[in-house]
Amino acid sequence: MAGGWWCAGLRWPGERPELGWSRGGDRRVSVLAYGAGLGFRALGERHCVGARGNACPLGAVVPGRATGGRCAECARLDRAHSVAADTMADDPRTYRVYLAWFGPGMVKVGITGEERGAARLREQGAVVFSWLGRGPLMAARRTEEVLRAALGVPDRIPYARKRAVRGRLPGREERAAEVAELYGRAAELEGRGWPESLERLPLEAVDQAAVFGIDRSPAPVRSVRELVEGGVVAGRLVAAAGPDLHLAVDGVGVVVLDTRLITGWDLAAVPAEAVSPEAASRGPASSQTASPQAASQQAASSEAVSAGAGSGARVPLIDIGGGGVQGGLF
Repeated sequence: MAGGWWCAGLRWPGERPELGWSRGGDRRVSVLAYGAGLGFRALGERHCVGARGNACPLGAVVPGRATGGRCAECARLDRAHSVAADTMADDPRTYRVYLAWFGPGMVKVGITGEERGAARLREQGAVVFSWLGRGPLMAARRTEEVLRAALGVPDRIPYARKRAVRGRLPGREERAAEVAELYGRAAELEGRGWPESLERLPLEAVDQAAVFGIDRSPAPVRSVRELVEGGVVAGRLVAAAGPDLHLAVDGVGVVVLDTRLITGWDLAAVPAEAVSPEAASRGPASSQTASPQAASQQAASSEAVSAGAGSGARVPLIDIGGGGVQGGLF
């Protein structure tokens, strides 16, 4: 590792996104602010982030396009202890079942621990959601299965589909109406497969477009395909949803950076002058001011890291929704 600080990904503990950083047993957080600059350069190779808070014993190198950021063994270990693996049938905690809307025709069902509140919905980039019920883990799981079988409601929607529609969403009332319609159909299943131990919760469509900033920012036009050694990503943060950061990049437009692609990289700060369009066309920027190193100096503060007014992108980009490579490095 060159600088020693690795990005641990984007988190949503509240209504402001946070980038986590790790170095050995140390942890740092950068709270991000819309309108502020953000920039970094990738150094060296991308390494496995480990599992369940433990470092990868192999120090394995992982592919740049892998959104998991883990080697096969650590990915297996991480999933084995997750709620999704159904290995904790005796979990005593209360869970909530939710309906999440990401775009027209894209509503899914899912569950989350009640103590987490709506954090899981922000992590997935749900534009609108409503709670459906609460109860034991197995009752929540059973409800998911019932909705999938009886109503054809999926429990997963690919991030690429979410990004493709995020810049052209219908109005607030139309968004809420689709959630309400599905809620009504789900409620009709009580007595017909709905677990008795799951308490139905009242409909309340919560719209998160303002939390994400997507109601006041330009539509994204490109997304980062992967990071490469020396690759630069820098711009002004205009929105964020789920794991995605929306960066206004000079000469390109709004570029989506899936922060799952930056976990495991050693990231260096990028100064404003190094990410101007002229500098971006010359090559990778030098590191001086703008990212994890600044976070490491914030022992008493977790302010967002600023990259200044300049911006640029020198990594492979693809069209939003198109899937075509935009000519290599930009």
